[in-house]
Amino acid sequence: MDSQEANANVQGLHCGDGMGVNLLDIATRTALVLETNNLRGGNDAVQALSSLKRLITRFTQQSVSPRILAQWVITHDGLDLEARDALCALAGRTLDFVEIDTQTGYYDAKNVGFDRVDQARCEYVVFADADCLPGADWLEHLLMPFTQANAPVAVAGRTSYAPGVTGSALTAIDFMYFPSPLRPGATRNFYANNVAFRCETFEAHRYEPLGGVYRAHCQVMGLRMQAAGVAVTYAPRAHTEHRLPDSRGELVKLRWLRGGDSVGLTPYLVRAYMPDWLQWLGRSGPIGPLCVMVGRLGYSLNALDHQDLEPLRGMRRLAAAVVVIGMSLLDTAGAVVRGCGISAGRASARHSEALSYHRNQD
Repeated sequence: MDSQEANANVQGLHCGDGMGVNLLDIATRTALVLETNNLRGGNDAVQALSSLKRLITRFTQQSVSPRILAQWVITHDGLDLEARDALCALAGRTLDFVEIDTQTGYYDAKNVGFDRVDQARCEYVVFADADCLPGADWLEHLLMPFTQANAPVAVAGRTSYAPGVTGSALTAIDFMYFPSPLRPGATRNFYANNVAFRCETFEAHRYEPLGGVYRAHCQVMGLRMQAAGVAVTYAPRAHTEHRLPDSRGELVKLRWLRGGDSVGLTPYLVRAYMPDWLQWLGRSGPIGPLCVMVGRLGYSLNALDHQDLEPLRGMRRLAAAVVVIGMSLLDTAGAVVRGCGISAGRASARHSEALSYHRNQD
């Protein structure tokens, strides 16, 4: 894509505050970091490459094309030269590939990808996942807040599963957003598959190691940022759809892992939200995580029909509530088992586990 075509992609997308900053200015100073850890599951490298090709094709159809970004980084654990060349041709631009080993975890891969970002050229960094399908205007809406007066330093988009009874129910469990006390329109939590930062902000608060935790690092990072007074603007129109695992067995495994995460997350939640006399819950074995799961169930049931998804009425809403309760019970079983220390010996293995997300939804 030449510069004239790139300019045409974002022509007229100016901010409305008179500051003279437009989306093109922001995009040409932005790096996209795409990790592929969640393509490790499945039968072979050919399947993973096919999934990645479909995703890159979807990225090139964005209303603000990633072709005009300052940099595009892809972390991987085994793409050969032929595959990398094919992906560059498909993207229509140079891609920076960062090879990681198979033991590098999901959040570590994001940190490693960020370390490749050329901050002399890039003022902003966008993080996306290989198992998520961005809407056609996802990047546009994720970057738009940076064009405003008093621009934020971090922006969280909205992640959900596919519309429908099961998707709405699981979205209410896995992708809830809570208003931040720091400023209107901000969220106190975000998800690592759909978030953007000023580079210096991410550098200051990057993901920290959490032993034995599967996917809660972004929640802990959000709590740390809130404690430091750093607000994360919520951009619900920056939507990406998270795929479900390819098989029912892997869906059950996902629920078990997410339930187990409540054990590692509980001490952080207790410190952030509980009074001093309840701090013992963070050291209570399975009791604290069980309380977290009960509280989450209430929030999840209340979140149905409040997620910018297709409304559920009558029997469909009842069915979604049944799914929420059933999946929450499965999660709770994982939390109690982990809280009792039964699976503690597998903590290092859990950190690098990958499910299979290759179903073609295009």
